[in-house]
Amino acid sequence: MKLRAPALPLITVDPYFSVWSMADRLTDKALCHWTGKPNTINGTAVIDGKTYRFMGEGEAPAMKQVSVDVEAMSTTVRMEADGVELKLFFLTPLLMKDYEHLTRPVSYLHISARAIDKKEHTVSVSVSASEELCLNNKGEMEVTAEPAAVASDVAAVKMGSKDQPVLAESGDDIRINWGYFYLAVKGESQKAEVCRDEMTWLTASADVSKASALFTFAYDDVESMVYFGEHLKSWWNKDGKTIETAIAEAYGDFAEVSDKCKDFSDKLFLDAVRAGGEKYAEMLLLAYRQVLAAHKLVLDSDGEILYVSKECFSNGCAVTVDVSYPSIPIFLLYDPELVKGMMRPIFRYAQSDAWPFDFAPHDVGQYPLLNGQVYSNGTDPQWQMPVEECGNMLMMMTTTCVAEKDASFAEKYLPTLRQWAKYLLDNGTDPANQLCTDDFAGHLAHNCNLALKAIMGVAGLGVLFDMLGNPEEAEQYRKAAKDMAAIWVKTAANGDGSYRLAFDQPGTFSMKYNVVWDKVMNLGIFPDGVFDSEFASYVRHMNPYGMPLDNRETYTKSDWLVWTATLAPDRDGFEAYVEPLWSAYHHSPSRVPMTDWYQTTTSMQVGFQHRTVQGGLYMKLLEASGICRLD
Repeated sequence: MKLRAPALPLITVDPYFSVWSMADRLTDKALCHWTGKPNTINGTAVIDGKTYRFMGEGEAPAMKQVSVDVEAMSTTVRMEADGVELKLFFLTPLLMKDYEHLTRPVSYLHISARAIDKKEHTVSVSVSASEELCLNNKGEMEVTAEPAAVASDVAAVKMGSKDQPVLAESGDDIRINWGYFYLAVKGESQKAEVCRDEMTWLTASADVSKASALFTFAYDDVESMVYFGEHLKSWWNKDGKTIETAIAEAYGDFAEVSDKCKDFSDKLFLDAVRAGGEKYAEMLLLAYRQVLAAHKLVLDSDGEILYVSKECFSNGCAVTVDVSYPSIPIFLLYDPELVKGMMRPIFRYAQSDAWPFDFAPHDVGQYPLLNGQVYSNGTDPQWQMPVEECGNMLMMMTTTCVAEKDASFAEKYLPTLRQWAKYLLDNGTDPANQLCTDDFAGHLAHNCNLALKAIMGVAGLGVLFDMLGNPEEAEQYRKAAKDMAAIWVKTAANGDGSYRLAFDQPGTFSMKYNVVWDKVMNLGIFPDGVFDSEFASYVRHMNPYGMPLDNRETYTKSDWLVWTATLAPDRDGFEAYVEPLWSAYHHSPSRVPMTDWYQTTTSMQVGFQHRTVQGGLYMKLLEASGICRLD
């Protein structure tokens, strides 16, 4: 990979179990949780009696890092010292549709050594993990640690907080402080033990002079989520499987799983290169684990999947609609069932007596406590996003049903979908002063891009009725969307082929990302050529690291940038539009998991990191696949 990752994914399981390197080299600084707080894991190698560091900080000299390669589910780092090369292979098998591996909270580190000076060497390696892995912050409470029985040929230890405050609090910048972290190793002269100094540590070691060693990091969270008062477990242990069994199974299928992950990543890369070029493909590889690891998959009391996102580095909201919506291209491509899992909590809440409005909610809680909306003080009307969330939910439902070629999931929610479409028909042609998903920019009246979302939502319901065999109602919504579009083309025009930020602000501009579905789905709502001239106008607004979101500021959003790029009439136009985004990640001094909100003039992060919205980078690949195209 030519892209220099702003942060390197190493362990990527879920919003709590997440470890990254936020530096050029694994030995430059301590490993971190995605929030940037320490989740210290150190690695040392003893080569012919001399100790070196290959991961984390410490007094021992650092090995030389010679290469890094990032694939969809793995990171490979090669280190050298004293005539020996260490190959570190980090793998988290987040295989969509394969829920056993997608949810199993076990991540691998495979270490092998080889001589590069044609001499024989003795090499042993050790990995040490601190109590920060099982606490919000080190030292905040007492930690217990002890050996663990995983399998006869595996050495393992575990640790967890003594008090175990299971699901006791929610928030954004917090880490798990209940459940148990496991460190295990399988290899020659394997050993696992507990060490204590100012912190509690787990250490595992093995000799890799002649054979490789396989380390695993695992986390048993015992209970994963509260869902309207009910405590839920993750999919992997829905039938009572223990974490010890899960770890043992992970050792048993490592080779097979590695091959599956490699095959998936290779195909993803080739498909993405064909769709949008090599730099585009590299960004998709880097985004993959981040997107999935900001979710948790659980089952409700009816045995149905809930796929719960955490709105990372913002307010910690759970299943935020305007975070789910930009993420869906990756899931429509590989597993639309997960989009259903995002929608189920929203429908349940919207249909309950606790939700007082005729439009869709923003969220259903703060991760991991899903007991009702927390954004905007719960149900304060001033800070709701009515047009935004109604349009989002209608398009999430429509695209999911089209991707699956089955609209039966929508049928049970038709009264609610009709209600939301009515809200769009009444309020979406010229939206009042309200928020959209770009809420960091504040309220805006007469938002042209938000009106596009309303038009797409109304058109989407027409598609659903076509699929359900109701051509009369389908035509009603299709005609309404076209009528709204005709008004839009007239009232949003700047007169030079471009279109405004707001209907009452001539000469302004904004990304028109919400209309991308008209192209991707072949809806035919807007006249041909309307958005060709709009896209052609964007070159006037480009900065070194991309086009600003609109004329009010110089910052942009990565997800919306790729959605907008997908409006390009050809691949050359798409590649030219997204190349500055690649450059932003490659050069940015903000060493964090891929930010989606950054300055186009400097590539500096403005806010947000590790968010699921990077699934939106897959929009061009979704278009190229034809999965959502109506023929």
